[in-house]
Amino acid sequence: MGLNPHRDKLVAAINNKKAKSDKKLLEEAYEGYESWAKQLGNLKSKGNKRVEEMTSLLNDYKDFLEVDLIAKKGSPFIKRQKGQMKLDNSIMEEFLIHLVHDDVLKNLPKGIETGSQTAFMSLSFRPSSIKSLIEKPEIVLKQKDQDFTIGKSIYYQLSPDDQFGKKVTTNGKLFLAVLAAEVKVNYDKTMFQECAGTAARLKQGCPLSKYYALVEYLDMQAEDVRLTDIDNVFLLRKAKRLPYEKRSIFEEVRDQHRNFPISADVMKNFVQEIQHFINATWYDPEEALERGSFS
Repeated sequence: MGLNPHRDKLVAAINNKKAKSDKKLLEEAYEGYESWAKQLGNLKSKGNKRVEEMTSLLNDYKDFLEVDLIAKKGSPFIKRQKGQMKLDNSIMEEFLIHLVHDDVLKNLPKGIETGSQTAFMSLSFRPSSIKSLIEKPEIVLKQKDQDFTIGKSIYYQLSPDDQFGKKVTTNGKLFLAVLAAEVKVNYDKTMFQECAGTAARLKQGCPLSKYYALVEYLDMQAEDVRLTDIDNVFLLRKAKRLPYEKRSIFEEVRDQHRNFPISADVMKNFVQEIQHFINATWYDPEEALERGSFS
């Protein structure tokens, strides 16, 4: 797991031979990235004020890369492939990592992991025969890449031998994401359905977990997430996607960024949900006696 996913995507793009005509532009973008990362690291504010300042810096950098460089100066290749190269949504992935900070979120224990992770969904046993029950367990581990997570790596060993003899013991590692988020620049009905399926599978492995989508531009009619396992979809710009015929016009892209910046209020709402989740008691059987019910 890298803590600088956007930097990694920029470096990969600079070294991509297919983006040769945009190399100078991408190197300029990298300089802008370094300035953005430095400014984020130098912030002294806390709480909502810090989130507001972080969001302002985020808008400045996204406008610089996506409008001033790619939309205005980029080749047709970079404009067409920026989504595949993850030059835009990786900015948000890296930004979210900066939110997992003691000056933004309180009561996070030491050792908690964050960032893009391959998250655990389920573990199943697949014995090949009755004889295999006394041999090394064969397991099937289902996992899925997530753009942003908060959780912890879990190490396990499984064996029919209580002494865990090496020849009959299966060892492994999984990442338990108690909170996961999918980051999308554009969000349509197919993506929504895919997120709903992912949320359901992640919650099979960890029912108390939270699952969100963070979206810049909406390309569908909003739906009721209570009918799914998605906890919420945050509309970062409170804007719909530009019509197809306008997406390659510089002035249209520029004006959309200007008129619909990423909202600090929406970002603060997302942070608030994370904080409530951190502060909550996820499960306490003793509370059932006080409530008079299991839940």
